[in-house]
Order: sequence, then C-alpha cells, then structure tokens
Amino acid sequence: EVQLQASGGGLVQAGGSLTLSCAASGFTFDDYAIGWFRQAPGKEREGISCITGSDRIADYADSVSGRFTISSDNAKNTVYLQMNSLKPEDTALYYCAADPRTCSVVPGYFYNMVYRGKGTQVTVSS
Repeated sequence: EVQLQASGGGLVQAGGSLTLSCAASGFTFDDYAIGWFRQAPGKEREGISCITGSDRIADYADSVSGRFTISSDNAKNTVYLQMNSLKPEDTALYYCAADPRTCSVVPGYFYNMVYRGKGTQVTVSS
C-alpha cells in the first residue's frame, strides 16, 4: 500500500521556522520525484518545491526561493521541507506528492502526481 504522510505543521510567528516531513512507503522512493504543494483558503493549490528522483535536484517557486529548502533522506524514505523566515502568506495546508516521471512547481501540477498525500496545516501569525 502506497503511503505519503506529511507532518510537522503547526502554528508559528512570522519570521519563525518549521520543518515539514514527508514519509513515503509502498514504492521505490529513490526513483520518484517528490514535491511539496500548498493550498491557502480561497486559493488554488500551488507547487512550492520539487526534488527530482535519482539525482535529487531541487526546484522552488519564486514565492519561497531563498527561504525554503527541500532535502531527501533516502535511507529513511523521507523528504523534508525546511521553512525559514515564514510569512503570514505562507499559511496553508501543505501536501507532498510523488511521481516516477517528474515534478513541477507550475500551477496545478499536483494533480499530475501519481501519489498524493494528505496535508499538514501551517499557520503563520503576524
């Protein structure tokens, strides 16, 4: 059974940090691109960061570039999203997803990912 479990969300003040984890099971983790996506109330789901399969090259949306860092621990089948300098506009439900082909931060790409997990809430207070 394929599982993608996002965790690590919470309430943080603006300027603070959080680290999200995406624990994967049920597929060959090293072969899959993994992405982080988020959806704020009243807004479309957006891609914020991706990491490719075998070579683990990272990509970021402009809105988080320089503040967020995606990383992978293949031994633990887990991808992390380190979020620094958080802003109130980062408040959203954060999801991770996996795909054997690729990942992209273009709008709407979440729905192209073959495996999609449930979200973890991040709330940034001003």
